Amino acid sequence: MAIEKVRAYFEGYGMADRILEFQVSSATVELAAQALGCEPCRIAKTLSFSVEDKPILIVAAGDAKIDNPKYKAQFGTKAKMLTPAEAEDLVGHAVGGVCPFAVKEGVRVYLDESLKRFETVFPACGSSNSAIELTISELERYSGYDSWVDVCKGWNEE
Repeated sequence: MAIEKVRAYFEGYGMADRILEFQVSSATVELAAQALGCEPCRIAKTLSFSVEDKPILIVAAGDAKIDNPKYKAQFGTKAKMLTPAEAEDLVGHAVGGVCPFAVKEGVRVYLDESLKRFETVFPACGSSNSAIELTISELERYSGYDSWVDVCKGWNEE
């Protein structure tokens, strides 16, 4: 199970005890926010896409949506989300628990600018009922990200 891979990954850093598991689903931004008792925008959702037939992950704030023109300018192609089966096969995590930790070899991770306004965020940990609270610098360190990107909209519009 993917959460066990993520737990083993964080054990390597002495942080496995920080993984939160819930009795309820945290598979969507809204459900995760309810389970954690936080604002939905602080959920760090991980979206899976295909770029040149390779999987990429974009970690974004819960209130952000992919902006297609920004995405195309960044990656040179139209945004094409992976199907749930492709995400599990290519990334190693099922939809609802996709996270940037303990992913399969070759998966590139990008962090969206929408996250930078928070001190801490809550990404999933490989299952549909888990999360971990990380500072932005911890998210950078443990996600093995490639770069920060600006490919979302909806979060900074008043």
